[in-house]
Amino acid sequence: MKKGIAIIGLGLSIFTFGASAAISPTMEKSLIAVCKAATKNNLIQFNRTLKAYRINKKLIFPKLVCNGQTFHDFALAQGANKVAKKIANYTTDVELNQAIAMNKLDDNYYSVTF
Repeated sequence: MKKGIAIIGLGLSIFTFGASAAISPTMEKSLIAVCKAATKNNLIQFNRTLKAYRINKKLIFPKLVCNGQTFHDFALAQGANKVAKKIANYTTDVELNQAIAMNKLDDNYYSVTF
């Protein structure tokens, strides 16, 4: 009986670890909101979005990919120079650009498309 419970528990844990790798729908929604707020080039609205979704700049911005571009490059491409300047200190573009170029974005990065 104990062996059966252990096997069932082990089997269920495999599904649990596999499911945790994807971005949750709530997190995806908040990251899309951040990307959309960056396109407006309005720092007040951008800061409100960050605060509303409780975004940790140091954790998210170095790993955020919006529509296949780093967040910093995405902001510059959208003409959001104020936002790009604000988040420039948080980005490490070299590693992320290499991952995007090689099309090897793993679970360490947050990639959203809208």
